Amino acid sequence: MNNTKIGWIGLGKMGIPMSVQLIKAGFAVTVFNRSKEKERELKEMGSEIASTPAELIQQVEVIIIMVSDDIAIDAIFKGENGLLSTSSSDKIIINMSTVSPGISRRMADLCAKQGNSYLDAPVSGSVKQAEGGQLVIMAGGNNQIFEKVKPILDKMGKLALRVGESSAGNTAKLAVNTLLAIHAQGLAEAIVFANKNGIATEDLMTIINNSALGNVFGKIKGEAIIKENYQAAFALKHIAKDLRLAKAEGLDTPLGDSVYQTFQKAELAFGEEDIISVIKQIKG
Repeated sequence: MNNTKIGWIGLGKMGIPMSVQLIKAGFAVTVFNRSKEKERELKEMGSEIASTPAELIQQVEVIIIMVSDDIAIDAIFKGENGLLSTSSSDKIIINMSTVSPGISRRMADLCAKQGNSYLDAPVSGSVKQAEGGQLVIMAGGNNQIFEKVKPILDKMGKLALRVGESSAGNTAKLAVNTLLAIHAQGLAEAIVFANKNGIATEDLMTIINNSALGNVFGKIKGEAIIKENYQAAFALKHIAKDLRLAKAEGLDTPLGDSVYQTFQKAELAFGEEDIISVIKQIKG
């Protein structure tokens, strides 16, 4: 499988470390990114550069996409010189972006009409997990295609699991990120309540981290709150976007509605900061 030529689209905070894992694993990687300066790091590691998605798809067998939203996906596939602008067939396109299930279903249909295969395979984990190849990957699409590319996915994650047909990966990711938002808001609310009643954040986090409630997310974000470090590992604007997608897919539960409302408001002031900056919204 290391002989497979891979094309990579999207060199953001996650895209760079994920694609680097593939280069380190010995895959021949060709990249395309709208911001050309970000391609330099990959080129220095030995990757080739494509000038457009259309050029990229003609040079490789598997294309992996890691971008921010539905608008970017639409442009990559359907824009001028997009992936669908050529007659290339027998390609496997893996969309690892967190986007709506609807756009994955549409892109899967369009790819099939050209004789290509599409998988949605978003990830759970942040930059640190991407740098260590420890992401959790949830995929939707044809099982034979999934098994064919699983050795590639395994170089980026500690778990790659097919959860259903096309768009199932996106739906699973929205469920995971809904829980992530609930965890973040719950931790923030607990800290605010404790602080109002004279309990130091450091003491509360020591208790939580040594209890059955302790987890990696709480430890990392608790430390961020203590240090007032809100530099984005996972920007709040992205969880706000994911909650909008989940809402559009039918999220309508007490906690789901609560975090949806909270993060939509928090995005206006703290969107570029880390998800745990939601504590600032809760403090008011």
